Amino acid sequence: MSMALGVFRVGDMAVYPAHGVGKIESIESRCIGELEQSFYVMRIVDSNMTVMIPTKSCKTVGLRNIISAGDVKKVFDILNERGMEPESQPWNQRYREYMGKIKTGSVFEIAAVLRDLLLLREDKELSFGERKMVDTAKSLLIKEIALAKETQEEQVAASIDRIFS
Repeated sequence: MSMALGVFRVGDMAVYPAHGVGKIESIESRCIGELEQSFYVMRIVDSNMTVMIPTKSCKTVGLRNIISAGDVKKVFDILNERGMEPESQPWNQRYREYMGKIKTGSVFEIAAVLRDLLLLREDKELSFGERKMVDTAKSLLIKEIALAKETQEEQVAASIDRIFS
């Protein structure tokens, strides 16, 4: 797999923030007005949706490689962290902050959001939006970790569930 940022080849798996893990299916050129631009055509694994990302702006939109197996340990360290004082802010403020973190596409930020929400859930009822966010964060992590470790998604899900059971 090519590790250079923004240099993806057909067949590479990559992470597109807020959409999740996808596969680069082709690299195409299109004329937009007078300008010829090249695009990554990426199929998102979860939704089977196809997105076109201009190769020039793939850094700006945060398109990145799947994390390394070594980074997986860091993700689990974050999930296992305890003793953080949950901020007592209104749920809608918390929701916006967490959504921002998820949209960065950083697997570490997403892990922190999942951890915070699952710990918060032990103390109080999560809002509908927060419950949906738990599902989103969990699904993004499971897919990426399973690919990084070349393991089954069910195993990853079970490992995460064990931390919070």
